[in-house]
Amino acid sequence: MNRLLLGTRNEGKIQETKDLLAGVTGLEILTFSDAPFSDVPETGRTFLQNALLKASAISRETGLPVLSEDAGLEVRVLDGAPGVISARFAGEPSNPDRNNKLLLQKLKGVTDRRARFVTVAALCLQDGQTFVCSGVFPGIIAEEPSGNMGFGYDPLFIPSGERRTLAEMTLEEKNRVSHRHKALSRMIGILQDLIRTEELTSIIK
Repeated sequence: MNRLLLGTRNEGKIQETKDLLAGVTGLEILTFSDAPFSDVPETGRTFLQNALLKASAISRETGLPVLSEDAGLEVRVLDGAPGVISARFAGEPSNPDRNNKLLLQKLKGVTDRRARFVTVAALCLQDGQTFVCSGVFPGIIAEEPSGNMGFGYDPLFIPSGERRTLAEMTLEEKNRVSHRHKALSRMIGILQDLIRTEELTSIIK
């Protein structure tokens, strides 16, 4: 069986990623509870840099192929903020409620509420091979939070063509259209090819 470690401790991301990769035959998905790893500081200036940092560091530490990602919200009138600091927008420790409140404060009275979610997924193998896929998900920021599904900024984000926030959608609905869906749908083909060529085979240390 081909093992793949998800390089995140975020339960929301783990759940969504497992759901999106469920159709990959011959793949066993491992999480932090199966193969613990150290926290990797997100010191990159871009989503790509952070995704690569996490995937490579965790792969070196565990000896496993690792799929990591960095994702965040970019708001047009805020010049792309919160961007790479989306999870820490309102400071440390990360707190989604405080992040959402701060975002609404900054957009108070603003009519242009266009935004987009961005995901960059990086797959790093033990031999150093690296594969990258990305996904972008446009929408607008709601005037107030709504819904109790999802995580992060989901209660504020209304996808283009929708009236509901992501937090009002089921996981299945969200995973059909989200930025993570777009990035991982592209990664699935890479994973299937690596499984076929037996390049993803690994053993837990």
